[in-house]
Amino acid sequence: MPRLTRSVPKYRKHRASGQAVVTLDGKDHYLGPHGTKTSRLEYDRLVGEWQLNGRTLKADSTKPDITVVELLAAYIKFARTYYVKSGKPTRQYGLIVETARPIKELYGRELASNFGPLALQAIQQRMIEAGLSRRSINDHTARIKRLFKWGVAQELIPATSLHALQAVPGLRKGRSNARENSPVQPIEDRAVQATLPHLQIVVADMVRFQRLTGCRPQDVCNLRPCNVDMSSDVWLYRPPTHKTEHHGRERIIAIGPKGQGILRKYLLREKEVCCFSPLESEKQRREVQHEQRKTPLSCGNRPGTNQRKNPKRSASDKYTTNSYRRAIHRACDKAGIARWSPNRLRHSAGTEIRKRYGLEAAQVILGHATADVTQVYAERDLARAVEIMREVG
Repeated sequence: MPRLTRSVPKYRKHRASGQAVVTLDGKDHYLGPHGTKTSRLEYDRLVGEWQLNGRTLKADSTKPDITVVELLAAYIKFARTYYVKSGKPTRQYGLIVETARPIKELYGRELASNFGPLALQAIQQRMIEAGLSRRSINDHTARIKRLFKWGVAQELIPATSLHALQAVPGLRKGRSNARENSPVQPIEDRAVQATLPHLQIVVADMVRFQRLTGCRPQDVCNLRPCNVDMSSDVWLYRPPTHKTEHHGRERIIAIGPKGQGILRKYLLREKEVCCFSPLESEKQRREVQHEQRKTPLSCGNRPGTNQRKNPKRSASDKYTTNSYRRAIHRACDKAGIARWSPNRLRHSAGTEIRKRYGLEAAQVILGHATADVTQVYAERDLARAVEIMREVG
């Protein structure tokens, strides 16, 4: 027969969340950040009530008592390890941190169980006043609901908190003061042609390749020889990582003769090395500068001698979507035209393919699961509509 004991449950640390915890009546009760005075006081209160009530808790004493800022800290810690791709935090993690800021400012010290629909609507209003677009505000609202859903799953807050928040809808178009984003339009080929002469050769080839294939900027930056199947007349590129891989979808990008002509010279390297490299681009830029040099070699700096030993910034072996976009923006400034981003090349390819081969073909090339998404990328050809109505209308 086990020996009966009158020991008091211990004050412990919950490693996953970093909170203090005590187990009473077979249930864990979170007390706040481990080691803090607040968590010690909460421990004394719960254990005291438990002892006075005959070593059991009252029904109303089991309600979690965690503040909003503590819930945010626990969720961000979870997100840092959950939203990871290729060993690095994804953009979603950064967006979660961004979503947490106004919540912390307005309701950080409030109990998470008291954060209700009116508080969520106040957060939406704060975002409207900050100038965020309606779509961005709705995305932030969805993240807040996921935050509280996670809190319920971890038994940090009562389920009633989540149920109440679900009653708050997203902002509707024309029904709020939130600004609307302008739809992303295809980039005209004449603007692309005006930009190309001001781009480095490597970046210019990236632009041409993306315009032909309709792939995403991320796919261009991640392209490696080992990812390209050249066994047939049309090459097949399987990106090592892509936007929808977490849905279990496979992405295959077909590369025709024109794209092959651009890519072929970049395949003559180690199979695991990215085809488009900023290091090569910088090397080409310096070679062009050297060819255009007017000062004799006997005067001034010789090639390679005027370089910092430990520069703050140096070229890497792979373009990112941000560095790719910035290179295009700098070329646009040199060309004296409005800046455009590489995503618009994908819109242009989708528009052209849809016009020539139909919506289903554009859906296949762009890698969309539904035709509704393709509609966003493949804008209707107004000139064609005008021509048809001139004849029949």
